[in-house]
Amino acid sequence: MRDIAGTVSCIDGNSFIVSDSSGDVDAAPATPAGLFAADTRFLSRWILTIGGERLTALSVDDSQYFEAAFFLVPGGQIDYVQADVSAIRRRRIGPDLTESVTVFNYGEHDVDLDVRLEVAADFADIFDIKFDVREKAGSYYSEVGDSELVLGYRRGTFRREVRVSASEPASVDARGVRFRPRLRPGQQWSTQLRVTMRVLRPDGHDWRAAVRALRPDDSTLPDAVRAWVTQAPRLDTDNSALRQVYQRSLVDLAALRFAPLSLGGATVPAAGLPWFMTLFGRDSLLTCLQTLHVTPSLTPPTLRILAFLQGGRRDDILDEDPGRILHELRYGESAAFEEQPHSPYYGTVDASPLFVVLLDEYERWTGDGALVMELEKEARAALEWIDRYADLTSTGYVWYERRNRATGLENQCWKDSWDGVSYADGRLPGFPRATCEVQGYAYDAKVRAARLARAFWDDPAYADRLERDAAALKDRFNRDFWIDERGYYALALDHDGIPVDALSSNIGHLLWSGIVPPDRAPRIVEHLMGPALFSGWGVRTLAEGQGRYNPLGYHNGTVWPFDNSFIAWGLRRYGFAAEAGRIAEGIIDAATYFHGRLPEAFGGFDRQTTRYPVRYPTAGSPQAWSSGASLLLIRAMLGIDPHEGHLAVDAALPPSFQRIALLDIPGRWGRVDAFARHRPDQPPTDDTGGYPSPLLG
Repeated sequence: MRDIAGTVSCIDGNSFIVSDSSGDVDAAPATPAGLFAADTRFLSRWILTIGGERLTALSVDDSQYFEAAFFLVPGGQIDYVQADVSAIRRRRIGPDLTESVTVFNYGEHDVDLDVRLEVAADFADIFDIKFDVREKAGSYYSEVGDSELVLGYRRGTFRREVRVSASEPASVDARGVRFRPRLRPGQQWSTQLRVTMRVLRPDGHDWRAAVRALRPDDSTLPDAVRAWVTQAPRLDTDNSALRQVYQRSLVDLAALRFAPLSLGGATVPAAGLPWFMTLFGRDSLLTCLQTLHVTPSLTPPTLRILAFLQGGRRDDILDEDPGRILHELRYGESAAFEEQPHSPYYGTVDASPLFVVLLDEYERWTGDGALVMELEKEARAALEWIDRYADLTSTGYVWYERRNRATGLENQCWKDSWDGVSYADGRLPGFPRATCEVQGYAYDAKVRAARLARAFWDDPAYADRLERDAAALKDRFNRDFWIDERGYYALALDHDGIPVDALSSNIGHLLWSGIVPPDRAPRIVEHLMGPALFSGWGVRTLAEGQGRYNPLGYHNGTVWPFDNSFIAWGLRRYGFAAEAGRIAEGIIDAATYFHGRLPEAFGGFDRQTTRYPVRYPTAGSPQAWSSGASLLLIRAMLGIDPHEGHLAVDAALPPSFQRIALLDIPGRWGRVDAFARHRPDQPPTDDTGGYPSPLLG
């Protein structure tokens, strides 16, 4: 996988390597390059030289997410005329890294080669890299053996180790591995290197040995990936951009799957490369919601692992409460020594209601009542958390305020950057805060849980109570959050219960949750699709003209594909099919400029200003809920929804999608097809600015 800067990534679950275009790793302390697993960088230097000279890539084959091949010559491209010596590096990532190096002599004379791999490991924690922490508290060690180099790091009982071994005889020192083959004209030489990453317990047991045991044999990995992608519905469409992003999204979702040991080999989605290659409550739940009609197999293990790790006590360091669903789980040094509270950390207010929402939506699609029965206790505990622990001001809302003042998250909604919640004039509100979309999630969770209580838990009294609570929350919310003179809902309530009046994309999530009365929906839609929020590519996170608006602000003006997919879903819920189609057109069109892979976010510049979507500098890619965005947008355009045991279809395609067919959609009905054509009587979309995508022409 290559990004615009030329780096190449190979991914397998939460193991990944990021190198330059020649396959080399020469990582600066604050650069997320190197070989990673379990939130630790196991290789910070991995440089191939021949005759003391670094190599230049003539081409790179990175068509598979878990492997890459680099075709190399010595020297720089500007110096290249004819190379008698060339090389191929073939790389594959799994629980460990394997890399073969093959060197060719196409000259007329024998050559004596000096082939060297420079190796170093700083064992940086992912948070050390993110926050540029350079001082390590532990100590390093190395062991040099015959054709094997061991580099290690130890801090008390925390120990990480990497072993580099070669298939051919080599000279090994503490800085790398050297080979000295002699090649006749037309001859080639090869060696295979294996890099084994070890997470060692105090008793010396390697935790990653169990990870290896759960994995299929590497030789069968392409077949396993192909089978997983093949199980998804087949997309048939005249729109080449949509075909590209659909296939890319499926492959990226396959790449981001990893298998927690507690699930016995079942896989869940990691949030995204490079910073979020682990389990996230919010991200994983929303990704599963986006993908239910395509890959429902992601949902049961996600719900089970989150249920297994559900909060069971009050812990101020972890921001944990009974019933609370985790925010983030980490395995690195900073979590082990509580320098970061992610072992796991519970500082999110939306994962708990979303847990219930996903459980209900999954049953509606699959008819799997057994999972609903299995997780009844955890679902009830999540609902109890909403009422008992999240209502910090006794006003009937879900509030947040971190108890871990040192390292906990200030903002515990999806816009969790420090300035992600602000007034229209740019001021930041005090704490606690209650953001609008979370109240919608809580409302939706109670409505859905009432259905589950009646249909599966044999508790009609509980269902009645949930419905009364949901109705009261809806009335209260529409009284306290609505800003009548502006015609939209406040982003949040501040600590005094005063509306935080910024205009933001969060109001689109309210349509998805159903908390908006029908008579107010048109005013919300007018804002969402107006020029202050809609860039032509998608809905901005914060409207142009707000105090903190910045088209390259992380949560203050960028466009997030996942955000837009749920807004489109909400628009369809309220009957605004044409507007949902405009969002789908913009987001899918933007994907073509990113080679079919939707990044975490991109710039919120107006489409007529830039004519192309501007890359956000540090956006994660691939990102699970960005990959899921295209799948949910397809659902929105086709208008597919489970209804009384069958799949209902109410399609409304925008003009650039003349035909969409999604074939073999899995569900309680078996597998069925959904097919739609654009109808000429549908309202046209006119927000493309007249600039075609590179694939649409």
